[in-house]
Order: sequence, then structure tokens, then C-alpha cells
Amino acid sequence: MPGTVQSIERAAAILRVVAGSGGRLGVTDIAAAVGLAKTTAHSLLRTLLSVGFVEQDPATGRYALGPGLLRLGTPLDVNELRARSSNWADALAARSGHAVRLATLIGTEVVVVHHVFRPDDSAQVLEVGTTLPARSTALGTVLMAHAPAPPAELAEVRTRGWAAERGEHEPGMGAIAAPVRTAGGLVVAALGVSGPVTSLFDGRGVPRSLLLAMVTDAAHAVSRELGHSSG
Repeated sequence: MPGTVQSIERAAAILRVVAGSGGRLGVTDIAAAVGLAKTTAHSLLRTLLSVGFVEQDPATGRYALGPGLLRLGTPLDVNELRARSSNWADALAARSGHAVRLATLIGTEVVVVHHVFRPDDSAQVLEVGTTLPARSTALGTVLMAHAPAPPAELAEVRTRGWAAERGEHEPGMGAIAAPVRTAGGLVVAALGVSGPVTSLFDGRGVPRSLLLAMVTDAAHAVSRELGHSSG
């Protein structure tokens, strides 16, 4: 096509392949899918990675869409995110007995966009709209772990699929959170429970297995609502 820029066409083709793969392809597969030499595909992926349009799993080397694409518009409206997650968040609160929060990045801030009270009669304050610290909360850690060029110490969070908070933000209180993904594998939110550290973790500070399973299962369920397939 006259007047087009080949490198941009190739980058767009790579983004389409990555979006359709759900984060399951490495550079060799991507190169084959778009008909490029592996070195060329790797160079383009490195550039897309540097601007946050793709992200790479450090454990597997596979690529998924990156959070940088969120700055190119509103691929997922906050109201839609809240609506798609509402039933699962309600069920998680009922099953776990703890408060549930859903947070997303708005600009560079970690903001709570949905909050379900713990199912008891105690006084509680609605946290929708609250801005959380990125590094001392489980929700913020999950989102920062999937941001462009995350700190090396967050690689474990990306690999295991959850983050924990043990009093770093509020003494005696903790949280467990897991990522929520869209169809292309892009992490758009974090879903988690919060409560007393002694309720969420055992004496060694390890998340209670049943509770951790509830959180990750709920996050996977919301991801499926958004079209993501982990298979």
C-alpha cells in the first residue's frame, strides 16, 4: 500500500497476534505468525516492550499486551469493569467473610473502583475512589508487577500470580490480591480480600490456602468475563 511505513505495519501485525494469543506465544511463534525473521520480530518486540505496548513473562519468555496500551484510550471502561466483576466480588466476600476490593490504574494512581463490605454487622467505610500506595498494598503490587519495566523484585509476583500485604500499609491489617486480565492477556485490574493479618495468614505469614484459592479463582472468573482464556 503506497505511503505506509513498513515497521509500523509489522508492529501492528505483532500486536494483533499477541492480542489473539492470550499471552501464550514466544518470539519464535510470533515471528512465524507474522512472516518475519526472528531477529526482526525480536527487535520490534523489544521496542514495543520499551514503550509498554507488550509485556514479557520473565519465566516463560512469552508476550502479552502491555498496560501502555491503556494510555491510548479506554479499552475497558471502569463502569464495565465494575459491572463484569460485581457478581464474583460479592460471592468472594460471602465465601471468604472478608471485604473485597477491585483496583485499577488510572493514570499512574492505584484507585479502588469497587468495594464489597465484609458480611458482618460492623461499621465499615466505602472505599470506592480511594487511592492506594502502589508498593505497600497487595492490589498496588499486582498492578505494578504487570506495569512496563517492573522492578526486578516484582518478578515473583508476576510468576506466581498473586501478591500479599502483611501490615505494610496499615498495622495489623493485610490483603491478598490477584490480577484480572482481558482477552489479550492485558492486566487491567487487581482483585483481592482484606482483613486482619491473623485471619489471612498463618503463623509463618503464608496465605491460608483456601483463602488464596478463593481470591485467585475469583480473579480468573472475572478475567473470563472479560474474554480472557488461560488455556
